[in-house]
Amino acid sequence: MDDTFLISITTFVYFFSALIFLIAVVSDRRKVGSAATVIVVAGFAIQTAAIAIRWALSYRLGFGHAPLSNFYESLVFFSWSLIVVLFFTQRRDGNGLIGAILSFFAFLILAYASLSGSVDTRIQPLIPALQSNWLISHVISAFLAYACFALSFGAGVFYLVTEKTRGQLVTLLPPPAFFDELAYRTISIGFLLLTLGIITGAVWADTAWGRYWGWDPKETWSLITWMLYGAYLHARLVRGWRGTAIAVISIAGFIAVIFTYLGVNYLLSGLHSYM
Repeated sequence: MDDTFLISITTFVYFFSALIFLIAVVSDRRKVGSAATVIVVAGFAIQTAAIAIRWALSYRLGFGHAPLSNFYESLVFFSWSLIVVLFFTQRRDGNGLIGAILSFFAFLILAYASLSGSVDTRIQPLIPALQSNWLISHVISAFLAYACFALSFGAGVFYLVTEKTRGQLVTLLPPPAFFDELAYRTISIGFLLLTLGIITGAVWADTAWGRYWGWDPKETWSLITWMLYGAYLHARLVRGWRGTAIAVISIAGFIAVIFTYLGVNYLLSGLHSYM
């Protein structure tokens, strides 16, 4: 079976899971939330199968590499990472809004990857720079960090909504303190993962290009992103910041993530342009 067909199915599954999670939040019904969880688990299983099939197909074509090497594969893995983060946070907090945020992000990414027609879905051989065992650890840690930051972005936005608005909508959502704490926890984990991603990326760069750091546009923006989230943790832990200011930093951090991932690829040329 074609892996891209399974990814197309997963795209719609994540959309419906996001919708049902949202219905669960509005209706405050536990059974609806459980149904949404079952649906997102099914989508995750289909997506994992698609990744495995693509991996096997690469060996059949004579390339033999993990499906993490081109833009399409990175989009698929990004969405997969979002659902991994969903499972961990949902188990702890049990809030349907987390499921709605992350499955909707996963839907958007897969919709762009599989339905837009602008992303090359072909399995391609690795270029020499990607022929390293450090590729897998670098990509996994980086995209799990991005997934954590996506949730912290959602938490920051909903913090501002619950803090600044009044009305029936707000009564359906958790209090602002919930989103403040959620952003802090996910950024703490994401910062560690991003640090690991930068370190493994530096080792990979040394094996591929003979230097640990070269101020390539993606390297530079990764450092800017790391510094923004480092500033968030410093402001919260050392300066004791809470509330609107810290939520704005979490939102700005994810904007930097998106530019690091997409903006650098489309607007700036560099060694990472193949991603």
